[in-house]
Amino acid sequence: MISIMSKNNFLMRITNLLKKAGITKFAHAKRAHAKFAKAKLSLVLAIAMLAFSIAAPSAHAYVVKYKEDYYRLYHVHHQQFPEDCLENIYWLEKAVSADFANPYYAFTKVETEREWEKYRYLFQMHLNLKLIEQHLRMARIYDKKAAYFYDAPWKDEYLRNLKQAKSYYQAGYYYWQEAKLWAEKANTSQFNFLYITSLQNWEDERERIVTEQLNYKAILDRELTRLQKVIDDLEAMTQKSY
Repeated sequence: MISIMSKNNFLMRITNLLKKAGITKFAHAKRAHAKFAKAKLSLVLAIAMLAFSIAAPSAHAYVVKYKEDYYRLYHVHHQQFPEDCLENIYWLEKAVSADFANPYYAFTKVETEREWEKYRYLFQMHLNLKLIEQHLRMARIYDKKAAYFYDAPWKDEYLRNLKQAKSYYQAGYYYWQEAKLWAEKANTSQFNFLYITSLQNWEDERERIVTEQLNYKAILDRELTRLQKVIDDLEAMTQKSY
């Protein structure tokens, strides 16, 4: 908020600027016009500063500390570039290793200790699934679906990219094992008939994992087998291949 003294000072400044803008005090019309334009610009800037100071909310520090905080920083763009994926991987990794916030601040209403326990298992499972997705996105940025005979002049560049893609695909295995572990914990008999309906997508992920409808290992195996064939085809190419 602006104090009354600040407002009075502002009004006095505007009054002085308007006095300076009077053209009757200048001997030459051209000189008067230039001074008027300068005074007008100063007036516009002063008004803009006043408007900004009124509209700008007070800033408050926000400490990113808990899983929920880090997860809120994760976001998916319509078109993701490598730096976007790496940023998301960073925030998700931080979320995996961070502590949970107080149940009051959970992403769903928690009323019992059993609900709190299942919420934690589902959250860990979900974070690892999102890490797999981001590693797949990174791999596909560097991947090449097939090797063509005319790729020979650029095969070294392609091979470098494919090796990067391979490392991202391989990293997905670790997160898949973690996701399965947490899904199994959230699927034990103590949670029979306990469903967190406000986080239905997490419950759906758990169900798809335990029923093997979702199997990232099969997806990663398939992608790595295909990628290795592309690498082999490129390495076999020579300058006479095209």
